[in-house]
Amino acid sequence: MGLLWWALTGLLAGLLARWIVKDDRQGCLYTTAVGVLGALVGGALMQASGRKGINEFDLRSVLVAALGAVLLLLLLQAVGSRKGSRRR
Repeated sequence: MGLLWWALTGLLAGLLARWIVKDDRQGCLYTTAVGVLGALVGGALMQASGRKGINEFDLRSVLVAALGAVLLLLLLQAVGSRKGSRRR
């Protein structure tokens, strides 16, 4: 998959993940970065489970990337809330 398709998949997956998790951060680059990193996480999890990872631009790839992005955002929120609870 080319760089343009990775960026487009990342943008769509990031938008979907931010909508599901209710993330209030804004910005096209942030959303695309979350989606692309989510695509890497989701693709790795799919390959680890013995299924096909992300190889082309289609609905399945966007959904796998969104799943990875949701997991990434939930992890970031959990780490952020743990840091915030230590401060007084």
